[in-house]
Amino acid sequence: MVTPSKNESNPPDCRLRKYTLLLACFLLTSTWLALWRFLESGRQLQPTIPKPKPVKGKQIKTNFSSEISFHEMGISEEEWDRLQKALDWPSPDQEITRLDQSTSPVHSTFSIVGLKESYKVGEKISVTITARDHNKNLKRYGGDFFQAKLFNSKLKASVYGEVVDHCNGTYSVALLLPWEGQAQVYVRLEHSSEVVQILKKYRESSFPRSHYNGIFEGSGPNKTRISEAVQCNLKWGAAGSWIKGDCCCEYKDMKTGTVWQCEIPKKLSCDKLVYHARGGFESPLNPFENQIFTTKLTNVAITGDTQIINVLPNTTGIGTMERCRSGMTTPVPAGFYLKDVWKSFVCNTQPFSSPQMGNCLKNKIVYLMGDSTTRQWFEYLERNVPDLKRMDLHTPRTGGPLMAVELKNNIIVHWGPHGVPLRFIKMLITDLHYISNDIDEIAGGPHAVVVFTIFAHLVCHPLTFYVHEVAKIRQSVVALLSRAPETTVIIKSGNTAGLKNIFQSDWYTMQLNTVMHEMFRDINGVIYFDVWQMTSCHYLRENIHPGPVIIANEINMLLSYICPA
Repeated sequence: MVTPSKNESNPPDCRLRKYTLLLACFLLTSTWLALWRFLESGRQLQPTIPKPKPVKGKQIKTNFSSEISFHEMGISEEEWDRLQKALDWPSPDQEITRLDQSTSPVHSTFSIVGLKESYKVGEKISVTITARDHNKNLKRYGGDFFQAKLFNSKLKASVYGEVVDHCNGTYSVALLLPWEGQAQVYVRLEHSSEVVQILKKYRESSFPRSHYNGIFEGSGPNKTRISEAVQCNLKWGAAGSWIKGDCCCEYKDMKTGTVWQCEIPKKLSCDKLVYHARGGFESPLNPFENQIFTTKLTNVAITGDTQIINVLPNTTGIGTMERCRSGMTTPVPAGFYLKDVWKSFVCNTQPFSSPQMGNCLKNKIVYLMGDSTTRQWFEYLERNVPDLKRMDLHTPRTGGPLMAVELKNNIIVHWGPHGVPLRFIKMLITDLHYISNDIDEIAGGPHAVVVFTIFAHLVCHPLTFYVHEVAKIRQSVVALLSRAPETTVIIKSGNTAGLKNIFQSDWYTMQLNTVMHEMFRDINGVIYFDVWQMTSCHYLRENIHPGPVIIANEINMLLSYICPA
């Protein structure tokens, strides 16, 4: 047996143990470094929706803990890329961990470039917006959500201005001067770029910000009738993104493929679902996010040039006399208010008196679909079309479905809410129809007018689900116009709302407007109403339900397309 000598300092087995120990330390250090980098990257705000793979039938994991594919959304890979480009929004170039690093409405300002003593109607002024943080430092990146307008309170005049982001902390607005008299500029910071990133993150999150209730009813012991209320929500993707209690009763619409799921009732079976109702909201915001989402920093007017702009008359006319028809593009601005009347730059709109409304709608069937904003149109027509009377369908007055008729001129007006998810009062689940399914049931023709909107109730759910819903509606609209090309089809965009929070942000609605506009861009025979501009620049306080003045102007636009001058 060979034994090492006493003066040999590094015997082979000791060297082996030493190298093994060094290797273990190296591996442990590498593992900790990798873990640290992973955790650090997890703290960064997530980018917009990852791109699903275009494999039919294959489920692709996304960052909202669900699985989805192009096939399920009902679009092509090329269309998804086009939508992503249209929806692109600048992001902060660093992780924001302190409130003072976010955009401050107090220190952000606007200025009118090269202000002159007077202008003529039809000219434009240029406005520069400079964003600063709470330490008065110029922001290095873009992404702030500003809204701008020109207004004159005495004339009840206003016009919308589109804000252009230069991605360096500065923004510009070109404001048209469409009326004679005086005007002032108004700019507000609705959301800082940091808040927009929070909105983006939770839009695609598995966190259910909006809850819903399902009410089950059925026979109990001794001929009694029992009722159970449980929580329900959307199932989107193969695994779904909402798991609650004993899950789940699933209800799949065979045409759209949309799946609604509810907790399993304790006493009743899944086939006893009778009513649907809105539930509560649940905020996912952490303490820091709540801090920069505060109302003191949201939807706040910023300071700037308060000089009065003098606008002189111009012999050259402004506006258009082109007849209203489908296929017309929507410019910016799309029109302006003067003395509370909307003057469109899209086509020749006109005010309609009550008798003129009745004559325009003679022998028409008007199908209004969507949410409470199209219900406002139904209620306006009900009040103003002579002898138009609501029928008693034994449905909730605000929940519908609703119908009004006028026998002399053979006018029928329908209104119905779209399918779940929907934040409405308690109502029969059988009365909630997906818009695409309702359109499939319409014969169409020159006597038919179809109007739909689907925005306000979808802002709490993934953007990919919204794309799916719009794709199904588009498919049904194309089929309707194929079998009855003389049908009038109108899309009402989403409007600005009163609340500006994690549940009902205008930024969400604006993004959904972009999706709808892009997906119907190449569909002939469809009319797109941009009521966003009409609601964002008016002097009335913003509300999800616009005031009567705005609704009257929207109805005048509607009738101008049905009965063009």
